[in-house]
Amino acid sequence: MKFVDEATVRVIAGSGGAGSASFRREKFIPFGGPDGGDGGRGGHIDLVADSGLNTLVDFRHARLFRAANGAPGRGRQMTGASGADIEIRVPVGTIVKDADSGEWLGDLTVHGERLRVARGGRGGLGNLHFKSSTNRAPRQFTPGTAGEERNLYLELKLLADVGLLGLPNAGKSTLVSRLSAARPKIADYPFTTLHPALGVVRLGPDESFVIADIPGIISGAAQGAGLGLRFLRHLDRTRLLLHLVALEPDATPESLAAEIREVAGELEEYRAELVARPRWLVFTKADLRLPEASLELARETVAALGWEGPWYAISAPEGSGLKTLALDIYQALGRLQAARRPDEPESARDAAGAAPEHTGPGNPDGAFE
Repeated sequence: MKFVDEATVRVIAGSGGAGSASFRREKFIPFGGPDGGDGGRGGHIDLVADSGLNTLVDFRHARLFRAANGAPGRGRQMTGASGADIEIRVPVGTIVKDADSGEWLGDLTVHGERLRVARGGRGGLGNLHFKSSTNRAPRQFTPGTAGEERNLYLELKLLADVGLLGLPNAGKSTLVSRLSAARPKIADYPFTTLHPALGVVRLGPDESFVIADIPGIISGAAQGAGLGLRFLRHLDRTRLLLHLVALEPDATPESLAAEIREVAGELEEYRAELVARPRWLVFTKADLRLPEASLELARETVAALGWEGPWYAISAPEGSGLKTLALDIYQALGRLQAARRPDEPESARDAAGAAPEHTGPGNPDGAFE
């Protein structure tokens, strides 16, 4: 299935039915009087978050949604039937805006959450409402009001606890495939990842977290180069960032430090808040050197950067260091959750973070698991 993370649709709620101008006519009741009922309301249109969806691809062709109109009122004070409501299912993490005005309408972040985007029109009044002592046979009635119409802009931001970032071919997809059951495309050339992928990392029956892999970031991504600008938005909801750096055979501490600064610069240019979010360095492809040599290169790079946060040296194909990394991530996410105040908004919680208990490689004794 093609991944689509933005779409524009038009929604038209149903109009209300017209009221009725009717009079009671029964045998032996010469002065029946008005008995016209009201019209039914038009159908509403709601968006409903569905955790079973992970893309907006369904809206590439289905771009118009129209709810049913309300039925007109009838005699004997019978109100017309309301128009049927429409439920449009969207992925969890969908942001909804008015496409014309840019007005923020809502953010669907929980399965089953509902957002009314177009309200149906009210039914008209029957002539029964216009009866008075001076107007005993009113013929007035009102038509129903029109339903709301909107052009909606839908934007999907994946919900994940941990986000991966780095240059193309840094080993992000390989890491996701080894930590979770997700199977993103893996190859030895850049930009094998063309759309974000989510994986659930399970450490136990009730211990898990969600990790998101986005396409590689290149220089100029914040201005639209490569695929980075389109998919950097999927890091907005993450609580922890893993910055992956490949220990290629020809890498030096200086080249790796420059690479890290380059990606951090693109991140800051896109959204400064992301730079303040907890970010760990993960040196990948440590199996391309002897374990001691890989750790030494990582240490020298950290020193060249003046990095004070956690860092890890792993080999995803061999599984070295993955268990320690996953456990540390889970514990850090728990501290982030515990540090959140009940009244603190999501964005503030994400930016604040809690400092990990240690810095340095995930396996402090210097040996890979």
